[in-house]
Amino acid sequence: MKFTKMHGIGNDYVYINCLEETVENPSELAVKISDRHFGIGSDGLILIRPSEIADFEMEMYNADGSRGEMCGNGIRCVGKYVYDRGLTDQTHITVETLGGIKQLELLTENKKAVQIRVDMGRPEFAAEKIPVRAEQKEVINAPLIVNGREYPVTCVSMGNPHCVVFLEEDVRNLNLPEIGPHFENHEKFPQRINTEFVNVLDQRTLRMRVWERGSGETLACGTGACAAAAAAIVNGYTDKEVTVRLLGGDLKIQWDGKSGTVYMTGTAAFVFDGEI
Repeated sequence: MKFTKMHGIGNDYVYINCLEETVENPSELAVKISDRHFGIGSDGLILIRPSEIADFEMEMYNADGSRGEMCGNGIRCVGKYVYDRGLTDQTHITVETLGGIKQLELLTENKKAVQIRVDMGRPEFAAEKIPVRAEQKEVINAPLIVNGREYPVTCVSMGNPHCVVFLEEDVRNLNLPEIGPHFENHEKFPQRINTEFVNVLDQRTLRMRVWERGSGETLACGTGACAAAAAAIVNGYTDKEVTVRLLGGDLKIQWDGKSGTVYMTGTAAFVFDGEI
């Protein structure tokens, strides 16, 4: 079976072209190939499949084998893969995900996709739709006790669930392997949660680290960056165009006030091809 390893600002996945290959048990394969000591090493597995309702389908699995609804960095890599490898010659494509159909605009140079702008849809703040167990309809700048400490949290869905935590202390100094699992598996989040720990640097810049549901800390999270930007905007911390600085690089996030749509722009890169 042939595979390609790619990354979006350090958020790395193994990609399999299922227009040509067949994967019998993707959940089991995701666990095997994600292991960074005994496998290929990745944050998970992404299958590129044909779709009846879009140009392509992205089927995503986390490193623990659980199915993910959506991956912002992953979908940019899908866009680069299908264009650079000649599966499409279109620079505007649609990709089916569990989080809905996403629109991609490929910015190209020398017949290669160098930047990908993704219509990430509208952020959802209704607690029951994220889902979050809460008495209030929306969880915005609300206190949450996690492992004995109170945190101010804003919860939002970008097709998958996120809990955004704005902190005064430098997020670069946090012990995420200790803190992250307590958020991910908190009783308030029935489907577990992706958690973004964020510093507001100024009205146009955020610094963020992320603990991803099913994968642990990753160098970047596209949906998480969108969730963090949306949360910052509704809390009045930033303008509607934000640069999110992650461990693996920067993402540009724009929230269109008229349509309510969030747009994410960033790079994608090939690492290597292989066969298992």
